[in-house]
Amino acid sequence: MLTRLPSLNGLRAFECAARHMSFTKAGEELNVTQTAISHQIRRLEDELGVRLFMRLKDGLALTDEGQVYLPGVRAAFHELRHATEQLQASSSHSVLTISTLVSVGSKWLLPRLPSFREAHPEIDVRISAFTELADFRKGGIDAAIRYGDGNWPGLRADWLMSDEIFPVCSPRLLAGPNALQTPADLANHTLLQVNGVTGNDWSNWLSAAGQPHLAAKDARLTFDLALMAVQAAVDGQGVCIGRSTYVEDDLRAGRLVAPFDLRLKSDSGFYLVAPHATAESRKITAFRNWLLSRVNM
Repeated sequence: MLTRLPSLNGLRAFECAARHMSFTKAGEELNVTQTAISHQIRRLEDELGVRLFMRLKDGLALTDEGQVYLPGVRAAFHELRHATEQLQASSSHSVLTISTLVSVGSKWLLPRLPSFREAHPEIDVRISAFTELADFRKGGIDAAIRYGDGNWPGLRADWLMSDEIFPVCSPRLLAGPNALQTPADLANHTLLQVNGVTGNDWSNWLSAAGQPHLAAKDARLTFDLALMAVQAAVDGQGVCIGRSTYVEDDLRAGRLVAPFDLRLKSDSGFYLVAPHATAESRKITAFRNWLLSRVNM
C-alpha cells in the first residue's frame, strides 16, 4: 500500500494524456517532449503498481484501472485550481491580460469593454495589442483574441466570429463626377489596403465583382495597420477593402458607407484562446462568457 501521494508531475501527465488520448498532444500542452510524458506516466504506473494506458498500434486506450483512476485525478486538479484561484481573488483584485490584434482591439474590443468592467469591477483588465502572436510560454498573457482556423496546439480555442470582406468609403465619395455607383468606378479612386494576412482582400473581392483587371491598378495606399487604412477611408483618401470586425462601428455611425452589396465570407475567423491549464479560471471564464454575449448581440 502507498503511504504517500504519487508524483504530481506524473499525475499531471496522466490527466493531460487521458484528456487528449495522446502523449504528443499532452507534451505540447505541458511544454515538454512526448518522450518526457511517456517516462512520467511509466514512473507513475510503477509507483502505483498498475498499468493506466494500453499502448496500441493506432494510439492509446485507458486500462480498466486508468478509467477508474481518471475521474478522481481530474477532480483533484480542478479543486487545486479552484482553491488557488479563490486564494488569489481573496488577497487582491484579479488581473486579466488580453492580447489582441491592434485593429480588433481598437475598433471592436475597446468600445465594448466598459460593459465588462461594469459587470466585473473586481477584474483589472490589461490590453496588449500587437501584430504578432502572443507567446503563452513566456507568461504575462492570460488569453488572446486570434485570427485563424482555430487550430493552435496546447490551447483551448473558442469561436467568436467570422469576417466579411467588402469595400468601404466616406459618404462623400458617393457624390460628384467620380461617384461610386458600380465596381467599375473603382478605377477612378485610390484603393486602400493592409499588409499581412489581408493583403489579397482587394484581389479576391475584385475578382468576385467581375473586375479582376483593377487588382493591378497603381493608385494604391498600403498600410501596416488596418485602423490606419480605415481612418484614411473616413478622411476621404480612397476606398478601403474593409473587414466587418473593424468597420461595423464606423458604418453604424455613418463615418463610412458600403457602396456595393457584394460581401465575401472569410474562411478563417476570430477565436478566444487560452492555455488548457488556465482556460477554466474564473477571470478567463468571465471574459469568455462576456465576449460570447457581445458577438451574439
